[in-house]
Amino acid sequence: MRAVVVTDFHTEPSLADLPVPEPGPGEVLVKIAAAGVNPFDWKVVEGAMRDAVDHLFPLVLGSDGAGTVISAGEPGLTDPRFEPGERVFGQFMDVQRGRGSYAEYAIAPAAKLARLPDKLDFATAAALPTAGAAAHDFVEGTGAGPGQCLLVNGASGGVGQAAVQLAAGQGIRVIATTDPDTAALLRELGAAETVDFTAGPTDEQVREAHPDGIDAVIDLVSTAVEIDAIASLLKPNGAIVSANGAVDLERFAARGLRGSNLYANARPATLASLAESVQRGQLRLRIDHEVPLEEAAAALDRIKAGRSRGKTVLVVDADQGRQM
Repeated sequence: MRAVVVTDFHTEPSLADLPVPEPGPGEVLVKIAAAGVNPFDWKVVEGAMRDAVDHLFPLVLGSDGAGTVISAGEPGLTDPRFEPGERVFGQFMDVQRGRGSYAEYAIAPAAKLARLPDKLDFATAAALPTAGAAAHDFVEGTGAGPGQCLLVNGASGGVGQAAVQLAAGQGIRVIATTDPDTAALLRELGAAETVDFTAGPTDEQVREAHPDGIDAVIDLVSTAVEIDAIASLLKPNGAIVSANGAVDLERFAARGLRGSNLYANARPATLASLAESVQRGQLRLRIDHEVPLEEAAAALDRIKAGRSRGKTVLVVDADQGRQM
């Protein structure tokens, strides 16, 4: 099968020919129609998890994917059962076994997959797991409620756009940081205010508009050095969620703030809920870049350079990719 792999950390992704893997207990073999591309995919190449877990090389890249079940191992007691021919989507990355979704066939734990509704195409579903689950968990993680004010710092990309919609749908007043080209889209998606990060420091612009402070922050871009300025916008007992592990929990607690570092966990129930939201038109996924599997390296470079204004999808099987 064709697959996009790296042979070590800090190496260039390339197309390789690998054997089709066999699913073990609790695992599902999926013929991939489309694979979602996420910033975390290139961070893995740069060693984001190097000190936390062993990596098996060659490593197939990619977390998110959608396709058709080929076969399944024996399910565990709590695993969902999938049958050949069913359409599914979810998270596939397993660096310890060298597995990912940038391939014609991929294996995922049954506990990381959900059935794909008939009206949802493969490309849209492939764009949904990590971005959608992250946005869902981040909004919940802030504890913000109707009428409160939430800043989504880094709202231009897929996670940010989803977070804006999910929060606005709960009656939360959303401030979204973005470039001028994406501001109109974010307002259309539900942002009450937008902040042009190219016009000056975000914290200064938000503070001028909200001198009494805001209730919560979802920060998708700040480093540990940068996040203090954003956290200074919060009211006492305000909440800040970082997607980059930038929150020092003890230090923020000492300042009277609720801080947390969260990562996407695409549970089947969350995936099913997100898919239903897409079908109902409550959640829109903007796919701004769709390319064949062979162009995975260039697609990752594009995201790394900050040129993405939505989701990127690799079309692995053109005959399936837009099918429903």
